[in-house]
Amino acid sequence: MEKLIYTFDEGRSGNKELLGGKGANLAEMTHLGLPVPEGFTITTECCMNFLADASFFEKQLKAEVLKAIQNLESETGKSFTSTENILLVSVRSGAVFSMPGMMDTILNLGLNDHRVQDFAKLTNVNFAYDCYRRLLQMFGDVVYGIHKEQFNVLLHQMEKSLNKKVTDFNEAEHVELIESYKNLFSKNKVAFPQDPMEQLFEATKAVFKSWNNQRAKVYRDLHHIPHHLGTAVNVQSMVFGNSGEESGTGVVFTRNPSVGDNKLFGEFLINAQGEDVVAGIRTPEPIESLQTILPEAYNDFIKHSHKLEQHYKDMQDIEFTIENGKLYILQTRNGKRTAKATLKIALDLAAEGLISKEEAIMRVSPEVIDQLIHPVFDTEKLTAVDAFATGLPASPGAATGSIVFTADKAKEYTALGKKVILVRQETSPEDIEGMVVSEAIVTSRGGMTSHAAVVARGMGTCCVTGCEALTVNESAKTVLCGNHTLTEGDMISVDGSTGSLYLGEIPTIVPENDQSLQQLLTWADECAELKVRANAETLQDLQTAIDFGATGIGLARTEHMFFGEERVLEMRRLILAKDEEEVQAALNKLLSFQQEDFYQMLKTVQDKPMVIRLLDPPMHEFLPHDANEIKSLADQLNRYPSAVEKQIEKLQETNPMLGHRGCRLGITEPLIYQMQVKAIFNSAIQLAKEGLTICPEIMVPLISEKAELDYVKSFLTETIEATFKEHQMEPFPYEIGTMIELPRACIIADQLAENADFFSFGTNDLTQMTFGFSRDDIGKFINTYKEKQIMQQDPFQVLDQSGVGELIKLAVDKARQTKENMMIGICGEVGGNPESIAFFQQIGIDYVSCSPYRIPAARLAVAQAVLK
Repeated sequence: MEKLIYTFDEGRSGNKELLGGKGANLAEMTHLGLPVPEGFTITTECCMNFLADASFFEKQLKAEVLKAIQNLESETGKSFTSTENILLVSVRSGAVFSMPGMMDTILNLGLNDHRVQDFAKLTNVNFAYDCYRRLLQMFGDVVYGIHKEQFNVLLHQMEKSLNKKVTDFNEAEHVELIESYKNLFSKNKVAFPQDPMEQLFEATKAVFKSWNNQRAKVYRDLHHIPHHLGTAVNVQSMVFGNSGEESGTGVVFTRNPSVGDNKLFGEFLINAQGEDVVAGIRTPEPIESLQTILPEAYNDFIKHSHKLEQHYKDMQDIEFTIENGKLYILQTRNGKRTAKATLKIALDLAAEGLISKEEAIMRVSPEVIDQLIHPVFDTEKLTAVDAFATGLPASPGAATGSIVFTADKAKEYTALGKKVILVRQETSPEDIEGMVVSEAIVTSRGGMTSHAAVVARGMGTCCVTGCEALTVNESAKTVLCGNHTLTEGDMISVDGSTGSLYLGEIPTIVPENDQSLQQLLTWADECAELKVRANAETLQDLQTAIDFGATGIGLARTEHMFFGEERVLEMRRLILAKDEEEVQAALNKLLSFQQEDFYQMLKTVQDKPMVIRLLDPPMHEFLPHDANEIKSLADQLNRYPSAVEKQIEKLQETNPMLGHRGCRLGITEPLIYQMQVKAIFNSAIQLAKEGLTICPEIMVPLISEKAELDYVKSFLTETIEATFKEHQMEPFPYEIGTMIELPRACIIADQLAENADFFSFGTNDLTQMTFGFSRDDIGKFINTYKEKQIMQQDPFQVLDQSGVGELIKLAVDKARQTKENMMIGICGEVGGNPESIAFFQQIGIDYVSCSPYRIPAARLAVAQAVLK
């Protein structure tokens, strides 16, 4: 039989898939000789076996858990069931990937009505009953789904009626409170088990079940964590941070998780248990204060934290407890951090010699790069307004939205297209769906390691915590702050980098490329094999792309140049022309517009290559459909509206995406393509005369037959050569290639390569044609497909490697048989997707092309594709 349970001294960090991240790290720390309380880990496989068949627990696991507890009793010299030398345990989840707060924990397991009395004799009454009260609350919440707030209500009622805090209750009052908690169980038709082993069994099953709770599923979807991994369960002997003034608990990062500085960052509470720190119920002290309060424990912590960071070669997030002056390390894991901190820590670790440049590149994800180049508040506008409140800058960024107080309202507003800011006293794991859709998260309680802070940093969402100036009334849906009363729907702006809150909306700007980012991307460029180009045609987009490090332009769409008011009129005049004279007049005007466009575009790009796609969309896209617009057009063309309407009707197509567009237009109306290449080469020749080296690459869209390409290339080449002669200019190199966007083009790629100078895959249309999905309508059903696990991803966002990917691979192989060194690129949406980039690297693509703001992330992704 496979091993179901491992003690902490049996595992190692390499057993993460079996023991979960927490269990593997507990084992590793035990191996390193750190002060880790004894315990054992029930494997992730047990979780999945139990979720598939609940009888697995009784038939196989129960007996193993009994044995493991007996071993733990021997190891600690304490008893889990008798009333002498009492052993209590914690039961915690531990998935392969860190999922902070998404699954469940129960502390102080093993107490009951009798043992609590004996435990009080061993310790003291307040401490013992504090532990028992917490156990009942956690057990009720996790095992039976009785919300913890219901227990808090009972506690506050009793404190109010006795006019004293729970810490001052006498034994009889503690017993009365415990009885009220047990009555709450009864009202919910359940009973708290008095048998410690029964508690352990039920707690273990509950933690297994928490793998499939709604918040955990949402978190996994958000962070692309597979659903089949399961969670391990860690059973660990309790050490008590709530046993007096020489005890405490804390959470500390070995570096600052917001900005990345190499300095301890964290908090602790004296006389508290771990849940108190992350729940944000009491305001904790900064870790530095521990040096004054418990210097010996502080010095031990410094030594252990340094050892852990050196061992794991990364910033660590460490949970610790001090019991009567003695330090215990309860957990370590690679700490969640902001995008800014991720970049700084990776570069610093490389500079310190802990990791190599290549490892630093792998430590930063393309998503992190995306976050780094996204907006911050316009500082000029910011100086004109005053913050109405300030909290802790828990996760940087800038956001504006309407205040909402619940996850449900956040989802409801977002569905209506509104941007929202989730404002709460503190968040809990149940809020995850609301947190995901919010532009920012604000809490009035909690520290920098509270639930809101950790989850927001992981998501890259702007967050301010511990904003104590706010009085948040979630039921009345109001926020009071000084003289201000804000209600649901009111607009505020949140600066997660400073912790400041502002009334109303403040404009955002994209930050300057910082030097750290440039450093990392320079390292990435040194490793990369694939080049990164941009999909851009406006001057602003072209300049942005070049500033972001694009090596050229992989797709400049010419149809976008025809939609200005003057231009669209000439385009319409051309389409609806009555005779050759009108056709030529419209073409001449369009030629002058296009020529100026191409001159400015090529001048911006300079000596970098630019692929210009000739006109692609069906003609009807340029025509009006509204009766008033048709009348206005008829007046401009000096025609009867009815005559114009009839012409427009004739041009309508049943299925325009498969109709008279792309090269079909070039073949039936060659004058349009001739005008376009003349405009391109007039501009290129003028720039060449001005001393610039220009590399135009002309792309013919929607080719499905070699004869189409041969015909179009033939008349384009004649036009280009005639243009050189007209300018009395010696021809300079140029290329004419095709966009591969039809399955048939992939199959005959070897034939097309005979007469094409380059290929560029239009993955949007290729995906559309391969699946038979309309890319404009897939939104109506793709989420249902994902929920029902028919498809894992939207194929327009992430390349379908087994279908569309196979067609691309086939085309690349065939093209290279004809022309070994043919330039082949990708210009569809998936060109900026990291998973897709890794595939393109494998099959020998030369470059990917994506929208300008995806370029920095793509530069990193192409380097990672090589290093992987």
